[in-house]
Amino acid sequence: MNKRTYNILFHLHTVSGIVISVALYVIFFTGSFSFFRDEIVNWERGHTVKVPDEITLDFDGTIKDISKENTLFGRDIELRHYFNEQNVGVNLGASKDTLLSKEQRAGSFYYLDPINKTTTDYIGSYTLGEFLYRLHFFAQLPHPYGYYLSGFVAFFFLFALFTGIVVHWDKIIKNFYVFRPRAKLKTLWTDAHTALGVIGFPFQFVYAVTGAFFMLKLLLVAPSVLALYDGDDKQLYEDLEYAHPEFTFNNTPLPTPISINSYVDRVKQKWKNFKVTEVHIFNYGDTNMHVSVSGNLDYKDKLNGFGHMIFKVADNSIYDVKDPTLKTSYLDIVKGMFFRLHFGDYGGYGLRIISFIMGLIGCFVILSGVLIWLTARNKKNIPLKKRKFNEGVVRYYLAICLSMYPITALSFIMVQIVNPAGMNMLYTFFFIGWLLISILFILKKDNYFTNKYSLLSGSVFGLAVPIVNGICTGNWFWVSYSKRLEQILFIDVFWILLALTGFLVLYKMNKQQRPVLKTAKN
Repeated sequence: MNKRTYNILFHLHTVSGIVISVALYVIFFTGSFSFFRDEIVNWERGHTVKVPDEITLDFDGTIKDISKENTLFGRDIELRHYFNEQNVGVNLGASKDTLLSKEQRAGSFYYLDPINKTTTDYIGSYTLGEFLYRLHFFAQLPHPYGYYLSGFVAFFFLFALFTGIVVHWDKIIKNFYVFRPRAKLKTLWTDAHTALGVIGFPFQFVYAVTGAFFMLKLLLVAPSVLALYDGDDKQLYEDLEYAHPEFTFNNTPLPTPISINSYVDRVKQKWKNFKVTEVHIFNYGDTNMHVSVSGNLDYKDKLNGFGHMIFKVADNSIYDVKDPTLKTSYLDIVKGMFFRLHFGDYGGYGLRIISFIMGLIGCFVILSGVLIWLTARNKKNIPLKKRKFNEGVVRYYLAICLSMYPITALSFIMVQIVNPAGMNMLYTFFFIGWLLISILFILKKDNYFTNKYSLLSGSVFGLAVPIVNGICTGNWFWVSYSKRLEQILFIDVFWILLALTGFLVLYKMNKQQRPVLKTAKN
């Protein structure tokens, strides 16, 4: 590679990395916690899910309970298992029976707790796990701008990854085994940045590609809608299998009782280890009523084993079948693999813990890249005004990024003290708390102080998480262990280990490294 090409790629790598650094850090940090979204939700609610990746429900009993509050004839009803939590999503479509009043015909969506028989809307069921999960793709910003922002950050991160590999290609193997903590400042950060960047490259590449795909797919399919479908996006979604089929409403009641459980049992008997995740009922109680039972094979049997059966209730015939045991289509490979790779939920706790660690490594790579940028420009030949500006940029950057650790730990404590906290309380506590901690670190004007006390405070609060949980709920980790409350136990142990790791890092921090992070004096 000639020198000019190298310089261009190097500057492109630097500029693209700096521009997206704060947003990318937020994505990686909250995304790492999002691997345990379901465990956080169940820990907060005091629930435990015994059968993962499957909806466990008495469908007939649930339909009977729903009918007490709603007229179901002529409705499309969907019961769906979104995540590994106790709640089930219930979507009631508007009734097609024109004899009903407007209020009686109206549709609704809510979450049903099948154990406690309680219902909540989305805002009322909002949890910290959901908050962190949605923050990692900026869903709190007005739709769809947050999605697009996170998508473009993922896209430019992909660009930064490739330019980084190309720039360091000649020395990548040699430098990978080199770490010189006592060398000059820029060398120290470069060694750490290069080694950890290479270790995390496969992980970061997968998440950059899948993240960009998820958040920018609306922009990607827009040309197809216009060019291939003449603007008919409905037909496109049908071809991509994102939409349910439609069935004519006959407005004639069925003469016999309906058992949804029987159709679910037929599907589970047909395919061994098939996990039902959704039941969709079309034209409930009508002679043209159909029942769709969807799900997937256990990941141990087949990673992309998605399938469904649609039954016509009037004669108990099978209207349509997608056999999960057959060869997987290209469409299912793309849709299924992207989801499974991004969520990392097909390998149990082991894979998710590794993914969490790799996510934190990604955070460190981002931090070290910014510090390399600062130290490379903190030279006497650079005007003082420019150096002060660069130091200010990094001071703000470190304050915003590193303060996420203590405010996240504090949020875990808050949701147990104020339970349920709800969406408004979570938004207020997290964002205002994040802002106040960031301002404190910015005003201190000491990057070493920011690094040390964000780690110290986050670890102290983190160690307090299982203690507060035990006081508020009685679910001390030994109680959770004895009662086999796995999700609750996992989060308590997770915070204990994370906090102890933070204390270990603080203990190992060499006081001689203070000048590394300390803002240069004028």
